[in-house]
This record gives sequence, structure tokens and C-alpha cells, in this order.
Amino acid sequence: MTCRLPDSPSRLIRFARATLVLAVVSVFAMSQASAENKPAAKKPLKPIKALLVTGGCCHDYTAQKELIAKGLMARAHIDVITVEQGGRTTNTKIPLYEKDDWADGFDVILHDECFSDIPDKEWTQRVLKPHKAGLPAVVIHCAMHCYRDGTDEWFKFCGVTSRRHGAHYPHEVVNQDEKHPIMMGFGKSWANPAGELYWIEKVWPTAHPLAIGKNREKEDDVCVWTNLYGEKKTRVFGTTLGHHNETVQSKEFLDMVTRGTLWACDKLNDDYLKPAK
Repeated sequence: MTCRLPDSPSRLIRFARATLVLAVVSVFAMSQASAENKPAAKKPLKPIKALLVTGGCCHDYTAQKELIAKGLMARAHIDVITVEQGGRTTNTKIPLYEKDDWADGFDVILHDECFSDIPDKEWTQRVLKPHKAGLPAVVIHCAMHCYRDGTDEWFKFCGVTSRRHGAHYPHEVVNQDEKHPIMMGFGKSWANPAGELYWIEKVWPTAHPLAIGKNREKEDDVCVWTNLYGEKKTRVFGTTLGHHNETVQSKEFLDMVTRGTLWACDKLNDDYLKPAK
């Protein structure tokens, strides 16, 4: 079909104007459609704010708190604040917990302290108060042996009851739930380069075992698990691994604690995990 141009100058000017308006409208419509189809920009990710509490008997907490903090921050969008108090004692009520608001502003608390000889129920309740209110937690190694006040409250929080451990030797860690989001990618087992297996008297009904340690001295013991604590069903990730620096700096341990921390915060996803280096 042939488009015939207007023969008079005025008509030609009106035709040109109409054509220009049509072209502008078409370009505007196309740009609007392109803008609507373009995915919205993601909001900057707010890092998880974690508090790592260490101190007490029998461990190299000065080195281990740095290994854990740096390991977590390298693997996930987590900012870790560390507190080491109590020296090498087993019965110190550390200054941190004397504050009523000691956990305010944090998204998760990592308990890696070792204070077994504090038979004070009120002190235990002071430590547990934010977790009873729903604040997620991670319990590592000697945290399981803390705050023995004659009740089971601390054990219920941890998810397991343990009062002793075995000898020091490397051992195998066997994955019990490869489909669980924390345990994905670890395979059927891995080697812990240096171990001190905690002997588990009881796994509480609220806990879900994720891995066991191959014990040379007795039957195998649960050494990695999750727990839902109290009326709020607060998420708690636990492991009894972590006595020696060789373990704490190992890839498997740091990967596991990172994924467990994210799970406790309900943020175990690709947004919060950083690409592996």
C-alpha cells in the first residue's frame, strides 16, 4: 500500500507534527514496557549480627574465637562480635550476663563457654532468658557441660544431656541426615582431625540428630543436632565437636557451624551464603 503525502504546505506541516507525536508516544510506551519488565533492584542485604561468647576452663578460646568469627564471616553475611571472659575457671559468673539486656541487638548467640560449676538456678535463667523469648542460639562443645544447677533446664536448651567426655583421638563423623539443609554437601562422613567426644546420656525429644561420632570406647555418640527449645520453639544448633584448634580451623567444622548458625536464624539460603573461595 502506498502512503500519499498531503499536497498543501499546511497539510504537510500538520501531517509531520502528527507523525512526530505518534513516534514520541510509541518510544515512551516502549520505554515504559521495558521498565515494567525489568526486575526490581534487590535491597542491600542486612548482615546477621552474632555474639560469640567464650571463656572458661580447658580450651584455647583466645585462638578459637578468632577462628570461628573469621570462618563465619568468610562464609556468610554475618557480623560476629566476640566476648571472652572468665579466664580459665569453671565457676565464674562472667560480667556479660550480669546485664539484663546482655543479648539486645543480636540476631543469634553462639555459646562456646565452659563454666560447669555454677549451681545457681537464677544465673541459669538469666542466661536463658533471651532464648526463652525466641532468640536463636548455637551451642558448641563445652557449652553442653555448663550451668549444672541441679535441674535439666540447660540440657533442655542444648537438646542433649552430657556430663563427661572420652579420650583424645581423631575419629570419623558420620552424617545421619544428608537431606537436612545443614548437612547437605558433607557426604556420608568426614574425618575429625582431633577429637574429644562427649558422651551423650540423653537426646531430648525436641532434638533432631544430624551426625554421630565413631567412639572407640563405647557406642557411638550424637555430635551434631538441632533443637527446638521452650514454648517459642527457639531454634538451637548444637555440636560437641570443637575441643582442639585443629578441629575448629577445619573446613568441615567451619562450614557446618556456618550453616547451623544460618539455620538457627532461618536464613540458610543462597542470599546469606557467600560463594566459596
